[in-house]
Amino acid sequence: MTEQLAGGDLSRLRQLNALAVVHVLRGRPALTLTELSRDTGLSRPSTEDVVLQLQSQGWLEEVQPAPGVMGRPARRYRFRSDAGWVLGVDIGGHTIRVLAADLDGEVGHTVRTPVAITAGRAERLAAVDAAVAECLAAAGLTGADIWAATVGTSGLVDAAGRVVLSVAFPEWTGVQLAQHVGRLVGGTVLVENDSRLAALAETWRGVARYAQHVVYLLAGLRTGTGLIIDGRLHRGFGQAAGEIGALPELGWIRAQEHLRSWTGAPAGTDPDDLAGYVFASAREGDRKATAVVRRYARELALGASALVLALDPQLVVLGGGFSRSADVLLEPLRREIEKRCVRIPEIVTSTLGDEAVALGAVKLSLDHLQEHLFDVRTGVAAPVRPAR
Repeated sequence: MTEQLAGGDLSRLRQLNALAVVHVLRGRPALTLTELSRDTGLSRPSTEDVVLQLQSQGWLEEVQPAPGVMGRPARRYRFRSDAGWVLGVDIGGHTIRVLAADLDGEVGHTVRTPVAITAGRAERLAAVDAAVAECLAAAGLTGADIWAATVGTSGLVDAAGRVVLSVAFPEWTGVQLAQHVGRLVGGTVLVENDSRLAALAETWRGVARYAQHVVYLLAGLRTGTGLIIDGRLHRGFGQAAGEIGALPELGWIRAQEHLRSWTGAPAGTDPDDLAGYVFASAREGDRKATAVVRRYARELALGASALVLALDPQLVVLGGGFSRSADVLLEPLRREIEKRCVRIPEIVTSTLGDEAVALGAVKLSLDHLQEHLFDVRTGVAAPVRPAR
């Protein structure tokens, strides 16, 4: 064994030891060498060598003892989660959201910039630029401080970060989002469907943290879905997994029309605001509004039931803007799914609200860095500031 470790294997062992220390420290308070040795299973001398290496690379720093501590306290070390930053960007119909987070995923600043649902490509991209610039400035960062950014958008997205097809926003099909946002930050830019990012956020910090098989339903002015299979985001061979709403027979294309057909709202109400009035009236016991909500739930349940029957998920999460009215929507949705499915999964409401897509974008950015900076195949890479 000694002979084997004399060459490349010894270097590999040092990589794995460094990775073990980083994994123990990330997201935790500062630890002493003794605590690190215990939690990693490394010897005290090996732990000290690894800590010195990670300090020189900029990943760890020694934490000064609190004022008033008597004697010579044990040295404590923390992971430098502020060594780099990631962005999560959600390009919504009415709002652009940008989150700046450190390497532990702690959000340092959030920006919300309004945009008209009718905005064309140039206007919407300008709103993205403004929101990113405002978020960076408020967090005291520059684009060069961003090691990875993920952009969430409606529609089909290819591996190059181009929107292949989107019917939600005017002039949005064909936009090169990765290329556009790449002008603003120094690191890698990823682009992903918004429903998938919301599903990822639910398994990270939402109601699906314990679940390995999840169907996420985005219920709002449009309908979408994100799938988690075996704990991983499922995209499919051509990035089109979950696009069950393309089948007109399942009713997702026309589902919102039931809500817009309600006549109980004040004259002149924007069609996009009608849903709020319908849910509010159903909550107050209005029979016509309740009937409209049930028809909407039935349409939503058709596609949801098809996914449940195909995937047999542990959990169905109701998210999107309409999830704020889950008190009147969830029960009729559950009843409709129960009518059609062999096994009924748990059906719950998202707790992340409007932040779900942007949080999922942060998580995907962190996952990208995990693969490239903290991976068992490569060890721990030095935190080099990305080139612009």
